[in-house]
Amino acid sequence: MAFDINMIRKYYEELPDRIAEIRKVVNRPLTLAEKILYTHLHPESPLKYYDRGKDYVYYAPDRVAMQDATAQMALLQFMMAGKKKVAVPSTVHCDHLIQAKIGADKDLETANDVNKEVYDFLQSVSDKYGVGFWKPGAGIIHQVVLENYAFPGGMMIGTDSHTVNAGGLGMVAIGVGGADAVDVMAGMPWELKNPKLIGVHLTGKLNGWTSSKDVILKVAGIVSAKGGTGAIVEYFGEGAKSMSCTGKGTICNMGAEIGATTSTFGYDESMSRYLRATGRADVAELADGVAEHLTGDEVCYSDPEKYFDQVIHIDLSTLEPHVNGPYTPDLAWPISKFAEAVKENNYPAKLEVGLIGSCTNSSYEDLDRAASLARQAVAKNLKVKSEFTVTPGSEQVRFTVERDGQLDAFEKIGAVVLANACGPCIGQWARHNDNPDQENSIITSFNRNFAKRNDGNPKTHSFVASPEIVTALAIAGDLTFNPLTDSLTNENGDQVKLDPPYGDELPAKGFDVEDLGYEAPAEDGSGVEVKVDPTSDRLQLLTPFVPLTQDGLKGQRILIKAKGKCTTDHISMAGPWLKYRGHLENISNNCYTGAVNFYNEKTNTVWNAVNDEFLAVPDSARLYQANNIGTVVFGEENLGEGSSREHAAMEPRFLGVTAVIVKSFARIHETNLKKQGMLALTFVDKGDYDKVRQDDTVDILGLEDFAPGKNLTVVLNHKDGTSDSFEVAHTYSTPQIEWVKAGSALNKIRSESGLS
Repeated sequence: MAFDINMIRKYYEELPDRIAEIRKVVNRPLTLAEKILYTHLHPESPLKYYDRGKDYVYYAPDRVAMQDATAQMALLQFMMAGKKKVAVPSTVHCDHLIQAKIGADKDLETANDVNKEVYDFLQSVSDKYGVGFWKPGAGIIHQVVLENYAFPGGMMIGTDSHTVNAGGLGMVAIGVGGADAVDVMAGMPWELKNPKLIGVHLTGKLNGWTSSKDVILKVAGIVSAKGGTGAIVEYFGEGAKSMSCTGKGTICNMGAEIGATTSTFGYDESMSRYLRATGRADVAELADGVAEHLTGDEVCYSDPEKYFDQVIHIDLSTLEPHVNGPYTPDLAWPISKFAEAVKENNYPAKLEVGLIGSCTNSSYEDLDRAASLARQAVAKNLKVKSEFTVTPGSEQVRFTVERDGQLDAFEKIGAVVLANACGPCIGQWARHNDNPDQENSIITSFNRNFAKRNDGNPKTHSFVASPEIVTALAIAGDLTFNPLTDSLTNENGDQVKLDPPYGDELPAKGFDVEDLGYEAPAEDGSGVEVKVDPTSDRLQLLTPFVPLTQDGLKGQRILIKAKGKCTTDHISMAGPWLKYRGHLENISNNCYTGAVNFYNEKTNTVWNAVNDEFLAVPDSARLYQANNIGTVVFGEENLGEGSSREHAAMEPRFLGVTAVIVKSFARIHETNLKKQGMLALTFVDKGDYDKVRQDDTVDILGLEDFAPGKNLTVVLNHKDGTSDSFEVAHTYSTPQIEWVKAGSALNKIRSESGLS
């Protein structure tokens, strides 16, 4: 039986009547995204038509999922909320803190030792507050959610940007910061601006070397890294129905790389098959009974331009495999053009490492197709020319592919099988590299390839492709190799070609596992004690933030004026810093250390007005803070792109930053700033970014009259006695303004619970 089956059954039983009510009010055909959103309205948002891209709406998600790196701060905040138990089904998944170094068994053993304090905290706090706990080694959060919790038509939030993976099972699944998770776990309404809708019409059928990964790589190239911001991407058409459920998950997973709120597919036979294969026949039977309500109305798909804000058409039959990168996941190259791009751009052609798996591409089908190439390499007497790693997505997948021989096929060509964890995808990789600073190329089947993300080396050119293409290029050891057309010289000196990969969608003998790695919480957690050692350098209880004041917004200094791409990896790096995710004071020592300073083109070196010296960004912030001087961050487009990590908002808030003023924000980061009681502001005239001088003092005016739709004013007081004044816009709703007045959204919850 599936987890939370009673909740799912109740939802499906009520669904037909609820859809009928929605139709009466909206009075037009409905897309799948609209059906899910409207059926999850919170009572504080009455049933009525909500304008896309304009109206803020309260929702009631069905569940919350948290990975261990973000769960620490989320649960530390929940402990302050004054609640005895989570209000909705919630889970913690220990997948981010396991460093990939030697191999699965040894790395997991090391992680359990090094991270014992954190794992014990997460297990005990989960036990106390009714949260399901998935042990280290159980798998990557998104794969585990897809296998165990996702259900068609449901709505969930998760403290990781790739929560959107569950869209592969027809959910609206949205990545959020921990403070958003606290809202839902505390039984509060969850607010979201009603998303716009992008429709992707898929025709034809994947064939040969092309896989589902290539669909999202193509879409990323069309839409760009910020083109999906504020929108849900809904895939439909015969091409969508022809793909596997896990293939759909891959596409939804990487939708985070175009900034989309989430992505989703309508319920079909592939989802029913997957539910049954993963032990959830009861959910499949319930979903089959209301299938018409778990996909968009047919007229929305036959005339999509009328019902979507943007429509993209892709013919799967003619789609080429793609390779995206380096340094950004939306730089898309068809495989037929990639070799030329490598040469023209002087990318290192020698491939050092190929890495497959991760939350994006570690399904049974993915690994089976890649293993078919490994078997070919052995049969055709080819030696793998690059280092090669495999990261299974869950213990269930790992156990099954070990049973069915895929892992053996990989090991025969020299692959290292890593733990069921995020590992190299998030910088948890002790890379074997004699010269860690050299210019080099790697290719992964992961989702994101920002500079320094995988191994900390800004000279590593990281590319993203399907597991099949990654495996083929690892065999060749050369980025200019096109497996569709080129031959390789084997150990006998013969020219051989790789045949197109093949693989089963689901295991013929079914999935199998000895230990899923799940621990249920105590029925009554009132007697469970959660201990946080006050001397710990990894865990620290939180202190409520103090609200901003108008006086405090005057005479401020510039902490940093960030130039160019500034992702959450630039603002709060992962990798070795993951160990401090539960200790706000310590992790704040990485605040904005990866951002490029506009004034000197350097990272982690900014001018400080107190001592007229250049300091590391966190050191400069602390010096201003010690002198009661507020600080402001300025940035360019799509600031905060990437992860959902709220540390990128909490750290600057902790260090005294009052406002972040940019040309545009990534959705999750903007919300995280709001949740922490800060000002997230955008230039009305983007040219005003150029007026900001290194030695300015900054006044932000209008806080006392802060209201929805009403701009604030920024005054730059220059050292030469002149000044510039300009308006900045914001997207705060009335409840969000209350967060600022209270000091943070958590402070607001605490006050409503009678806590100070």
